[in-house]
Amino acid sequence: MTFTDPGRSGRALLDAKAEGRAALVGYLPVGYPDVPTSLEALKAICGERDAPGVDLVELGLPYSDPMMDGPVIQRAGTTALRRGVRTRDVFSAVEAVASTGTQAVCMTYWSLVDRYGVDAFARDFANAGGAGLITPDLTPDEADEWFAASDAHDLDRIFLVAPSSTDERIVSTTRACRGWVYATAVMGVTGARQQTSSAAPELVARLRALAPDTLVGVGLGVSNGAQAAEVGSFADAVIVGSALVKTLLAAEDAGTPGDFAALRGVVADLAAGVRGA
Repeated sequence: MTFTDPGRSGRALLDAKAEGRAALVGYLPVGYPDVPTSLEALKAICGERDAPGVDLVELGLPYSDPMMDGPVIQRAGTTALRRGVRTRDVFSAVEAVASTGTQAVCMTYWSLVDRYGVDAFARDFANAGGAGLITPDLTPDEADEWFAASDAHDLDRIFLVAPSSTDERIVSTTRACRGWVYATAVMGVTGARQQTSSAAPELVARLRALAPDTLVGVGLGVSNGAQAAEVGSFADAVIVGSALVKTLLAAEDAGTPGDFAALRGVVADLAAGVRGA
């Protein structure tokens, strides 16, 4: 039985699978170090003709109370808010990513969408070329308005499961997804780690058994190509955030906020990792 419609974002994972590898999903926050520079950074991670980039972009909408974000993403998001980023800037970010031929999804706390207007946000996000939303603090049983809006505007719904999720919750969550399911294999806040978690393959194995046709992306603090290869050996997508954002923070600290050389270097290492898994 098919639990998840692959949608547009899921097709990016399927395209990578057709090449015999996992997809690489790269996260960057909108508005850091400022909105125009963040748009250029987003285009930079999409790669070039002779340099593979990410297969799917995950846009982060900065939020004033980022309970689930690690210190690196919190610092960038807080700075972006202080410098005036607004929810509507995500639509410009989607357009920037779409101009490279890459699909984009948005990771957002639900109150930002609710405040903008659920149907209005879905409409404007879809019109900009976005593929769907990752909603870490919205569960399917509280998402009736999002179901209606995402269906009306053909957007993917990417919900989260964790090692603590019951089998019943995993089944109901994957049934509610369109695109893929986000398996967060580290309990607590996000952030780059020196080692991957043993909980990740165990959680993915449970997902495979309970929802065998569902595409699974794993986020657990991957920071280099070797870790990307490890996660890519059992997941359909490897999600990387803090390791990318860290390069932008370092560039600004060095007084060169528009220098994306380190960012491109990390993406190249990660892209080689998923290809060598």
